[in-house]
Amino acid sequence: MDPILLVKSFRESGKIVIKEGNGINLTISKPELWKEEMGSDWTYLLFDLFQIRSICEPFSEVSLDIVEFASKPTVYQSPSNKLLTKGPVTKGIVRFSVIRDPEWNKLLFQIAQPVILGIGKDTTADFITEKYFPLLAPSTKELFLGPEGEVKIIKG
Repeated sequence: MDPILLVKSFRESGKIVIKEGNGINLTISKPELWKEEMGSDWTYLLFDLFQIRSICEPFSEVSLDIVEFASKPTVYQSPSNKLLTKGPVTKGIVRFSVIRDPEWNKLLFQIAQPVILGIGKDTTADFITEKYFPLLAPSTKELFLGPEGEVKIIKG
């Protein structure tokens, strides 16, 4: 997976489609390119905890600690930041994940902005990698995190 080539393509078109190790196409896009007809099952991908502020309401320390110390890949749902005007928000809730896998994190770091992920949305891939995407692992968890520290297990 050559991040330089992927980032160059992403900057030119605002979107890339990668066929990952399981053979599943991952669409990584700028949030501003999202439209309602694309569905609401998109997830913001973040490379750093500080990016949470740009998409979610301010978190309590408890919620932030849960994200920081998660040992398995996890998708979170949380109330969206009121300033978030573009991208997939469903009934005021946004889905996100902080990607810790070194290679995928490096790609997101080089893109340098929160992006959205659609799994299996496009049938043709621009790039192919043997690297598995962490959110497709069977051990992936899903939690709701409220700004006051509320936690609800959606998929555990």
